[in-house]
Amino acid sequence: MTERWTKVNEFLQDVFFVTGNRFKLAEVEAVLGKMRHIDLDLPEVQELDSRKVVIAKAQAALQQGYSPVLIEDTSLLLHSMNGLPGPLVKWFLKAIGGEGVYQLGAAKNNCAAEVRTIFGLALGPQTLIYGEGVVQGTVVAPRGRGFGWDSIFRPQGSEKTMGEMTPEEKSSFSMRVLALQDLREQLERFHGSIGR
Repeated sequence: MTERWTKVNEFLQDVFFVTGNRFKLAEVEAVLGKMRHIDLDLPEVQELDSRKVVIAKAQAALQQGYSPVLIEDTSLLLHSMNGLPGPLVKWFLKAIGGEGVYQLGAAKNNCAAEVRTIFGLALGPQTLIYGEGVVQGTVVAPRGRGFGWDSIFRPQGSEKTMGEMTPEEKSSFSMRVLALQDLREQLERFHGSIGR
């Protein structure tokens, strides 16, 4: 392991990861290592641009005295709906459930979809480092368990929905893991650029 990786690992131990979801926490710590964790009720702006959602949450956490802070937003985008529900998926699921979201795609005879996770690591009010991961797939009638839209999203290359997969299977299709790997690379570059 290079000296820069060691510095990144040490830095990540001091980051506050904001989530109330134990599954997300476990997935993040599996990739980035043990972190400080807080469950804050942050305002969630109603916005179709995930970066704006992440920025607003990060600024709110910073204002409450948490720094550096890691924020995550995950979207489900239906191609036939021009990217809806996107970052609003939580509210769609609350209103119409997984079956209703599936029916939106089925009604247009196009169930192609993608899931996208973006992480924002706020080092301060003006410094955010992003990591993004995208997985293509299809929405299907609900099958399996899991949280959020897991039971209705079948990634390309799988016959199972995310809700039918074991944790090991799911991690091989995880947009969150991809986003965390991207974030780690961006953070390593950032540390490398300030260490010159």
